[in-house]
Amino acid sequence: MTGKTDKAAKTKREDSLNRAIASNRRARRDYDILDTIECGIVLRGSEVKSLREATVQLADAYGRTQGNEIWLHGLHIAEYSHSGRFDSHLSERPRKLLLHRSEIARIRVRVDQEHLSLIPLSLYFKDGRAKVELAVARGRKQHDKRQAIAQRDADLEARKAIAKARRREG
Repeated sequence: MTGKTDKAAKTKREDSLNRAIASNRRARRDYDILDTIECGIVLRGSEVKSLREATVQLADAYGRTQGNEIWLHGLHIAEYSHSGRFDSHLSERPRKLLLHRSEIARIRVRVDQEHLSLIPLSLYFKDGRAKVELAVARGRKQHDKRQAIAQRDADLEARKAIAKARRREG
């Protein structure tokens, strides 16, 4: 009987270590995602505690290369609910992203040459460490967004028709 409880406790710990905190759903609509990169993020103690409470907003965040570093601007992490007046953090400050030097150089060249944007897609914990899924993306125009929505609706209708035909056969 203890084997089952050990497995349940282990999966619960793994779920708490590997869980999504926030996602930027608007980014997939407003941008063509060309490439994604998993980055670490430099945080302060109260910011990590706030992330565990999932009090974060990615909607207006963007990445920017500065020298040999990539910084995440516009990420809003609310103050930790149990922190005092002096040990809390600034809710919107630039946060450094952790990547290898070669990855940063490759991203910087591509962003500068092709006039692309760095957009965070999701923020999650992986093995107890906060990670950001950063996308190299090209902005869409309004008519491109309409075409993407129409394409998605057409794909959905086709899948429904195929599923309906399968049900009739079986």
